Amino acid sequence: MAEKVYLVDDDPAVRRSLARLLRVSGFEVVSFATAEELLAVLAAGAGPGCVVADLRMPRLSGLDLQDELHRRGLSVPIVFISGRADVPSSVKAMKAGAVDFLEKPVDVDMLRDAIRGALESDARRRADLAVRTELEGRARTLTPREREVFALVVNGLLNKQVGAELGATEKTIKVHRARIMEKMQAGSLAELVRMADTLGVGSPAPRAGSHAPLHS
Repeated sequence: MAEKVYLVDDDPAVRRSLARLLRVSGFEVVSFATAEELLAVLAAGAGPGCVVADLRMPRLSGLDLQDELHRRGLSVPIVFISGRADVPSSVKAMKAGAVDFLEKPVDVDMLRDAIRGALESDARRRADLAVRTELEGRARTLTPREREVFALVVNGLLNKQVGAELGATEKTIKVHRARIMEKMQAGSLAELVRMADTLGVGSPAPRAGSHAPLHS
């Protein structure tokens, strides 16, 4: 799916001018006169891209649009443009995750750079999400006991310590550990630890001894 620049500005002249300049620069642009029109399109699911939005618009402002996107769980990077300096609004927008805040008349080179940065940010987010989704799928194949062993192993416990923690023999833990490595498709313990970090896997403080280095 091609990356899109969703341009929102209530001024028709500005909207047409920016859309033309961005298309000449190689971007695929979809224009909207209001934030409500954009939200109606994104309701079906936002594809790869970013939003370039005027700060001051009737009904829903740029900041209102940003809030509504967050409320709906739509993680689309936003570049704001404004006809006048508005420090409080720009600070609020940036704190809420805006990629950039540019003043009109917009410097085209700065806008291009901001959009490229936003598209790169969106691509990274989508790649990270795809990795996490894949790992979550693998983790769901683990049995409850394997999940317990997984959490303890990635926190640095030796097989013997994991066994003592769970009331199992070291041999049994080795079997569980091998199955975990296979199901998670991990080539090494270090890779398994990275997977655990991505998934947010942890464990309670062990009752059987202190944590040991990451080896068996």
